Amino acid sequence: MAKNFEEYQFKSVASLEPLLRFWETSLVPECSHMASMFKELKEKIDDIPELHGDIEDISILQDHYDILTPLMSAVLPPASFHTEIAGALMPYTMEPFYATPRFQELFIKDNRFLKGKLRQEQTISTDGRVLRAYFMILDKIYGIKKGIDTPIVREVEDANTGLMRYFRILPDFQFVDVVGLKSPRKLTKKDRVHILDNITDINVLEKYIDVEKFQFSGFTIARAMDVTEPEVISSLEKDLIDQHSIFSSDGIKRLEDRMKILFRRPDLKIGIGASQGDKVLIVKSDCEHNINCLFANSQHVAKKDLEGSIWTKAIEKGSIIRIPDLKEKKNLIPVEEHAVAFGLRSILISPLIYQGEPIGILEIFSKKPNALGSIETLLLEQITPIFSVALKRGVDELAKSVQAIIKEKCTAVHPSVEWRFEKAAMNHMEKRHSGISSEIEPIIFKDVVPFYGQSDIRGSSYARNQGIQKDLTKQLTLAYDVMQIGSEQRPWPLLEEYKYRIEKRIEDISAGINSGDETGIFTFLNNEVSPTFGDLMGLGSGVVKAVEAYRNAIDPVAGIVYEKRRDYEESVSKLNNALSSYLDQEDAKAQESFPHYFEKRQTDGVDYMMYVGASMNESGELAPFHIKNLTLWQLMLACGMAWHTAKVKRSLKVPLDTCHLMLVNHTPLSIRFRFDEKRFDVDGAYDVRHEIIKSRLDKALIKGTGERLTQPGRIAVVYSNPMEGKEIQRHVDFLMAQGKLHDDLEFLNLDDLPEVRGLKALRVGVDLEAMEGANIIEMRAG
Repeated sequence: MAKNFEEYQFKSVASLEPLLRFWETSLVPECSHMASMFKELKEKIDDIPELHGDIEDISILQDHYDILTPLMSAVLPPASFHTEIAGALMPYTMEPFYATPRFQELFIKDNRFLKGKLRQEQTISTDGRVLRAYFMILDKIYGIKKGIDTPIVREVEDANTGLMRYFRILPDFQFVDVVGLKSPRKLTKKDRVHILDNITDINVLEKYIDVEKFQFSGFTIARAMDVTEPEVISSLEKDLIDQHSIFSSDGIKRLEDRMKILFRRPDLKIGIGASQGDKVLIVKSDCEHNINCLFANSQHVAKKDLEGSIWTKAIEKGSIIRIPDLKEKKNLIPVEEHAVAFGLRSILISPLIYQGEPIGILEIFSKKPNALGSIETLLLEQITPIFSVALKRGVDELAKSVQAIIKEKCTAVHPSVEWRFEKAAMNHMEKRHSGISSEIEPIIFKDVVPFYGQSDIRGSSYARNQGIQKDLTKQLTLAYDVMQIGSEQRPWPLLEEYKYRIEKRIEDISAGINSGDETGIFTFLNNEVSPTFGDLMGLGSGVVKAVEAYRNAIDPVAGIVYEKRRDYEESVSKLNNALSSYLDQEDAKAQESFPHYFEKRQTDGVDYMMYVGASMNESGELAPFHIKNLTLWQLMLACGMAWHTAKVKRSLKVPLDTCHLMLVNHTPLSIRFRFDEKRFDVDGAYDVRHEIIKSRLDKALIKGTGERLTQPGRIAVVYSNPMEGKEIQRHVDFLMAQGKLHDDLEFLNLDDLPEVRGLKALRVGVDLEAMEGANIIEMRAG
């Protein structure tokens, strides 16, 4: 296991020898005019023994700046000496002994140690420091030049602002010599290959090289470059990947701190506005705590309160606007006056746009007038796109959290009332984030009008039983054939008994299927009859063919003959799908006219329930016109359901037909969402009457006749209020004129139902031939 950096005993000394060698072998031959200068410096050094060879105490060098300054001019030229950020450091101890003024100001404290610290994510560069030692030894001792040298970023506090600044340090090791204190280990070709394959693995390098047997002599040149802007922008990008960076107190505070560094303004504040319907969610690090807060650092503001404000103007303009001093703006509106009272003076506002659509704003502000100018505007332009993406992601994640609560408490929610569930979920989240124990609030819609309709498959139970009877009869007959052929080969008494029992069961179900017949026959055939087939097949080819015929008729999934039942199920499914698709299609059109709650059930046919009311509409408005319009729509829908039945019926393997029913009750009621049952239900004892009527209508009989109200090809409309009856009659007259209904309207009284009395009905036939012709003409015109 590799050691920590502190555990390595690096032998490191300062020395001027590599620099003198550079002068002598590289600089003077190229620049002959500097020969006399080097000769003079060399003579002075020769007279000072402590400057020769290894220098363990670097304070000696600081005592000879008169020699060091001209000598170092080859590395740190005078032309850039006062602008460049660079210094000479002892190898590996990083003790500075010579530096430019800016390096001295930024990095050196007490003339001995470097100020600041490595970036937090670079604290793992302990390995990097050790690897550099190995790379230098491999380079200068073994001639292996494959090392990786990554720049170092150092954080330093700005003395003027108190904010952090970031500098990239580029080390230059050309003036460092590596000396083996003992004869270095010789590396074989295989060793070199292994080292190159694991060049960054300290555990491998340790096996070949003992860094403590080498001495590093000379000095390292460290050159620094201010990278505050790209480093902060990079950090912002990383922070903004997390949606909590915006929608949390800690996150927004961290973003604000980074923005202070980027803009070099300790007093800078930021705010983010997210568009949410008719409100804007304002997020600040010091948001006021009030009942409208989403979390501890945010508040909602109605969009209507922002109309005509500087924030709305930024959205309308689509680019950054600069307010030098908000206090000096004329005709402040209330939200702007509140901002001035809060201390906002100099402001930059940038619209946040995602895929061409404005989704919010980013503002930076100062309490000092004219503090933010054109330079700050350019910086804000650079970072606005990443805030746009982050806000979109954050809002989406917030929406997911809201939806997660809705799904947990309510499963799927109809789009027309989703806004109310979202509001309840947001309130629930606010309380939880405030540490308040919370359950999601009751969802109740008052004064809504119910609409109910059904298209029921008539005789579906009889058709299903017919299918079961035919399949069981076929399977029993095939089993009888096996026993008959077997008994012809061998007159065994048991085979005669099986024939008798099979014939008896065929006779029993010939008149119809009773409860338990299907299970009883299945058990008889599978447990008693079919287990004998293996033995009987030895009686000859005739038995074999009869057994194969039996087995081939068996459905591999159901384990029984399943032909007629499959025909029935496919027919019901085909008819149901056609009706359900048409119902969905027509409801989608109706939703465009006026949003309403809609739920559908599909069994043997389809039925639907709708609720319409001002309380279900986010605007809180509902015109009476929509109630009448939806009633007429229901009648037209029933006509369409009858027509689709007739169209599909021709392709069904089992003949099926539908009966159509509407319940008209315009008396408003209240509905409540039952979180335990995850569905809406009527709220209140009186309103339960509607549910009772709805549940018993399909069995309703015409008074004094015993005839069922619902009949194939006809629409029955049930009502109790005479005014509702007259309204329905007007709609029927209109649809007769349109050629959708026959002129055979019936006015009916219904037998009393349990707990329900006084119901009346209108019943009318659907003119399928006229509708067929109209549809053909319409399709040809299309």
